[in-house]
This record gives sequence, C-alpha cells and structure tokens, in this order.
Amino acid sequence: MKLALFDVDGTLMDSQAMILASLTAAFTAEGLPLPSRPEMLGIVGLSLVKAMAALRPEDEAARHERLALAYKEAFWSYRANQSYPELPFDGAFDMLRRLQARGDILIGVATGKAQRGVRHIIDQFGLEGVFSTIQTSDDAPSKPHPDMILQAMREVGVDREDTVMIGDALFDIEMAHAAGVRPIAVSWGFQPRAVLEAAKPYAIVNDFNELEETLAALWQGVAA
Repeated sequence: MKLALFDVDGTLMDSQAMILASLTAAFTAEGLPLPSRPEMLGIVGLSLVKAMAALRPEDEAARHERLALAYKEAFWSYRANQSYPELPFDGAFDMLRRLQARGDILIGVATGKAQRGVRHIIDQFGLEGVFSTIQTSDDAPSKPHPDMILQAMREVGVDREDTVMIGDALFDIEMAHAAGVRPIAVSWGFQPRAVLEAAKPYAIVNDFNELEETLAALWQGVAA
C-alpha cells in the first residue's frame, strides 16, 4: 500500500478569505496593527498559537494564546454565518476519490487545522470514509515537527518509502523532510513558488492532473 498525505488549507481547500478575515478580527480584538498579507499567509499551516508567535515574536505567550482564541471565535462565527465560504479547489475531491478508488493507495490528512475543522469539511462535502488517517493540531506538535507524518504511517502501517506529503507551504516540505518522506508541493496555494523551490521538494505541481501524473511516476504506475 501507498500513503498520500494531504495538507488542507491552500492545498485541498481555498480558505484564504476566511483565514485573513479571522486573523484581522483577532488582531483587532487585541488592538494590534495588522501584519501584511504575505506575513499572514506565510503562517498558514502552523498550529494557531505557534502561528501567532511567528507573527508576534516580541509578545509574551499569554498574548499568543489570546490571539489564538480570538481567531477561533471569529473563525467559527464567520463559518456559522457563511460570511467567507471555504470551497475546495477545482478538481480536488474528484482527485481524492480517484486515488481512493484504486484500492492500493490510502489517503490521509496532515493539517494545522483542528479535528473539528476537518470533520466539518468531511461532513459538508460528503468525504466520509475517504481519509484513512487524520492528523491535526489536536494530535501532534505543529508543523514542521514530523510527528503528524510519523503517526499517520504507524496508524495505517505504511513505510517511509511508500509515503508522500502533499502541501502548499514551506512547513509541509520541512515536515516531510524531517519525517524522511518525499514532499510534493502544489503551486496554487498561499506561499510563493520561490519559497517552495528553496525548500527542495521532490516536485512542484500546477494542477491535480499533474499531481496524479507525478504520483504515477513516483510509484511506477500505482496511481496511474
């Protein structure tokens, strides 16, 4: 069996508007100046407290906790009001189902989101049973620590050489390297291509068809 682990935000889901709005609300609640758009998008993928620490390294841990809490409150309020729809990138879920239908590829998630957020997406888009393993910020240290990947491999019984990590961020690539698995970067996410290239992924793909082709080449036709 092979294991394809996917990041969520910026890889499967276009949640940029929701994330930026929630960060804006959190910084406003704390009376802080808003970081630049590239700075805010640059922390997507980290767990919330670590993300706030990256944006405000000069602040104490208590403020990072308050910012994370304010972010969560804004995020779930916006989601309840459907203020900023989170939608899958075109072709994302069709690709997941094609891979799953093969029977020799397991699909997993390794994300900075919480289990609650992943469950919402599964329920909303009818993805029950698609993911064989779900690793979140509730279950492991923040990216780029390798535990999400290592736990996923142990859970499904797949070795390093048969595992890939697919994501749009520097943290995804660094996490994959730390875990000893191949990272595949996607170009449509929240971080510049130059950042991805500098982290030396196995490949950078430009759409989901190219991703499937890359997996096929990597796994010698398993995902063809």
